[in-house]
Amino acid sequence: MNILNLLFTKDGLIYQIAKNKSILEEKSYFVDEESPENFIETQLDEVLIKQRFDEIHVISALNHFTLMPEGFSDHEAGFELISFNAPVDKENEELMLSINERFKIQFYYTFPKNFYKKIKELALPVHFNFSGEKFLNAINNKNNKEIHINLYHNQCEFFAIDNKKIILYNNLDVNSEVDFLYFIMFTLSKIDFKINETSFFAYGETTENETFISELQKFVKNLRIVFDNIPTKNFILN
Repeated sequence: MNILNLLFTKDGLIYQIAKNKSILEEKSYFVDEESPENFIETQLDEVLIKQRFDEIHVISALNHFTLMPEGFSDHEAGFELISFNAPVDKENEELMLSINERFKIQFYYTFPKNFYKKIKELALPVHFNFSGEKFLNAINNKNNKEIHINLYHNQCEFFAIDNKKIILYNNLDVNSEVDFLYFIMFTLSKIDFKINETSFFAYGETTENETFISELQKFVKNLRIVFDNIPTKNFILN
């Protein structure tokens, strides 16, 4: 079975082509100052016609989301709830829902409508999910107070967990690794997580964000790198 895995981030697209349990191909595209308009859309077009796929799995790490308790059913309010965190464009965004039964929470998130239509037009089985839900499902938490940080290119998402209860989730679009550190430390102060009493876990692009990791190590004593992305092994896609 040939499966196409797609991960959409703030300024990028990462894809994997998998057959059974083997990754046959993986590539990343990121927007920079010289990128043409609609760069990601063009790359998506090329990926979708690479070959015949049996299934497509799509993960969105785009920072358009809101977190609600499991069972919340006023789906029509999804756009309004997301608008408290990020600008919403109903004409150009598809409203999506991902449920995490393990922690009894659910994410409303939006996904670009033009990407959504291109993928659905292939008339293949497609599974959409939000990166926060996928990340949360991969966490193995044991301690009382924990911060789990998943690092991307110019982006990070993190959970604050206390005694197996989600205290906070955030998804940050920043261009500086120092900003990652500032936001996380600021969050700790607001939710009363003492640094010496909190265990930190890092995942994803930890090598790419080595400045953030090294600076974090100066402040915290309990830091573990759980997963470091290497070629064909991406924390969210694998």
